[in-house]
Amino acid sequence: MTLLTEAARRPVAPGLGIFERYLTLWVALCILAGIGLGRLAPEPFHALGRMTMAQVNIPVAVLVWLMIVPMLVKVDFGALHRVAEAWRGIAVTVGVNWLVKPFSMALLGWLFIGMLFRPLLPEAQIDSYIAGLIILAAAPCTAMVFVWSNLTEGDPNFTLSQVALNDTIMVFAFAPIVGLLLGLSSIAVPWTTLFLSVVLYIVVPVIAAQLWRRWLIARGGDAALARAMRRLQPASLVALLATLVLLFGFQGEEIVRQPLVILLLAVPIVIQVYLNAGIAYGLNRALGVPHNIACPSALIGASNFFELAVAAAIALFGFHSGAALATVVGVLVEVPVMLSVVHIVRRSRGWYERRA
Repeated sequence: MTLLTEAARRPVAPGLGIFERYLTLWVALCILAGIGLGRLAPEPFHALGRMTMAQVNIPVAVLVWLMIVPMLVKVDFGALHRVAEAWRGIAVTVGVNWLVKPFSMALLGWLFIGMLFRPLLPEAQIDSYIAGLIILAAAPCTAMVFVWSNLTEGDPNFTLSQVALNDTIMVFAFAPIVGLLLGLSSIAVPWTTLFLSVVLYIVVPVIAAQLWRRWLIARGGDAALARAMRRLQPASLVALLATLVLLFGFQGEEIVRQPLVILLLAVPIVIQVYLNAGIAYGLNRALGVPHNIACPSALIGASNFFELAVAAAIALFGFHSGAALATVVGVLVEVPVMLSVVHIVRRSRGWYERRA
């Protein structure tokens, strides 16, 4: 019996919807649509690409707000007081998200893209590919982690408080960590654009989402919030897919010429997911953390906020950049790889709970 079938039979807490379940398929179709439209009608894409302010593309910014705000509305920042209830799991996740994952990805990017795969990749884009991988790893997952946690029967209070804490940290830590690692990789950091991206893609959506959340609850309580989320979730994913069509409208020529690039970029991304999930899962077991907290901890520690990563890469390096392409590869592999991690932590529960 598959995990998705098991999840579908549970009466409480919905699992993957049609969009989430087949996200990899939709991403692949958007890649094909973007490449085809970009070659058949390039002018509209070029016109949209010219709509920028301080190197930030305005149409993409609008789409990103549509992607991110519905996800952030789910987050109750009042849940931060629950951090003390599962402090060991919280400490492991925060440590993996902010002290391990970005730096391990920088190392994997340098090893695989900068060295091992270098002869197979376009030389002019090497640094940009590494930058995209770093941006991807510096943004911990906000929304899909609720799905992963549900599939592993994770503690919902822990998941909520951890996401709220991560979002709070991300407001302050995303730009410094990205800037530091790009500097260590000898990649020029456009600080003005990076700062503007953090404001546009993190600070503004967080504030807007929390104001909206309070307004919904004041009007109709949790029921009104749930109704709004059901209506908004498809719009959020459609905005993500529309962004990908735009991106691949510009990236199409390069991908047609070098399809191997997608496969090579996926290698360090997949490795870092299993590496960080394994570190978080193992540390939780060593600390005696219950399995229903260790599962979401491992999944939050491994997954990425790919919507933010795609937007930041486009803002910093442009539609045509290798950085933008690298973050999109992260979207492509996210669902199947994370579902495999869900399968592993569920199947290993017996081992996890056997302690000396």
